[in-house]
Amino acid sequence: MIQEFKDFIAKGNVMDMAVGIIVGAAFTAIVTSLVGDIINPVIALFTGGIDFTGWFYELDFDPDTSYASIDAATEAGVPVFAVGNFIMAVINFLIVAWVVFLLVKMVNRIKEAAEKPDDVAPEVETGPSELDILIEIRDQLKR
Repeated sequence: MIQEFKDFIAKGNVMDMAVGIIVGAAFTAIVTSLVGDIINPVIALFTGGIDFTGWFYELDFDPDTSYASIDAATEAGVPVFAVGNFIMAVINFLIVAWVVFLLVKMVNRIKEAAEKPDDVAPEVETGPSELDILIEIRDQLKR
């Protein structure tokens, strides 16, 4: 049983998956920084200063109470509908999905190039074979 487990772990697919998970976790931090530090300010520039991360609705129905941020409302125990956080999660997902698509496309191209044999000569169109010529001569002589 232990040997089977060792064989299972030693297989390339398990190791590839583990590397993929580790790289994916590190990549998530990069994408989060990209969205929060670069994309949000650009979006805020074009939308007149709207910062999506601070966009929320208080689900406290007290009209006299207002909170300056999601953190302030959460600390006060007020439930919030965090629209901005959801929008940022969608943007993060789209960026990660796009990058994964590009990586898979690149890996597929590399695999196709590796599978294609290099020593295959391109087909050159040649004239009729010797047999074709002899058959044609025979047919001409019969006429």
